[in-house]
Amino acid sequence: MFLSLKNLPSLIVNKISITTAQKMSPISAVLIDLSGTLHVEDDPTENAVEALKKFVTNTTKESGQTLHRRLVRIGFELDPEEIYSSLSAASDYVKKNQLNPLYLLSQDAQKDFPPVDKEKLDSVVVGLAPEEFHYEQLNRAFNLLRPGVGKPLIAIHEGRYYKRSDGLALGPGCFVKGLEFAASTEAVVVGKPNKYFFQSAIPENLPPEECVMIGDDAVDDIQGAMSLGMRGLLVKTGKYLPDTKCEPKPTATLDNFSSAVNWIETSLKSL
Repeated sequence: MFLSLKNLPSLIVNKISITTAQKMSPISAVLIDLSGTLHVEDDPTENAVEALKKFVTNTTKESGQTLHRRLVRIGFELDPEEIYSSLSAASDYVKKNQLNPLYLLSQDAQKDFPPVDKEKLDSVVVGLAPEEFHYEQLNRAFNLLRPGVGKPLIAIHEGRYYKRSDGLALGPGCFVKGLEFAASTEAVVVGKPNKYFFQSAIPENLPPEECVMIGDDAVDDIQGAMSLGMRGLLVKTGKYLPDTKCEPKPTATLDNFSSAVNWIETSLKSL
């Protein structure tokens, strides 16, 4: 899930701990991953609340309303409209294509989606829903997707794992891949690292080169954003693992979100 800060003053990011030297464009928007970057469950990352105030989402388990309440409760100041999630992108996709899916989503996440007629299911939507990933429900999804039926599979994202207060936990990616394999189908991925998601999150008519992504996932956050032309600041919180390979390499790797904000501020002062 993203927090999109769209009205920042123009600034140039110079080489501080940049992996590859390159000419930098002005920054007009910053996209901030939430879970693992700003917070882990109900705990903000170090100095994140204070760092976010200097400026002013991939969870799919919570509705936008629930996530906003959580962030406000733990100290962040932001408007609901500033949160753009992969749930938002998936809900837009379902509405645009007039789908009536079987939702493998938490009850809370389903609040962001249109109601469903269970007698006329025509697709499957998969997000982070631990309580839905049991044999009967996965078999129900398989029988909508299998050869001879061929309904579409929509993956909100293919995250391999995410960070909880008790450590790393399995994400929805393996269940998406399992359904693809069993049903001989291919999912439409609307969340990170798909370009569709990043393009949807960027303010209209703003070039990706003027946007920066801050996140804790080298592949889904950083590689996904940079493949579109954005710059990527990788933080060592949440699900960060030092041995994860990312091409292109992050613009910079920093300790946490607060350090990423300081990195941008230092760059601005050097102009």
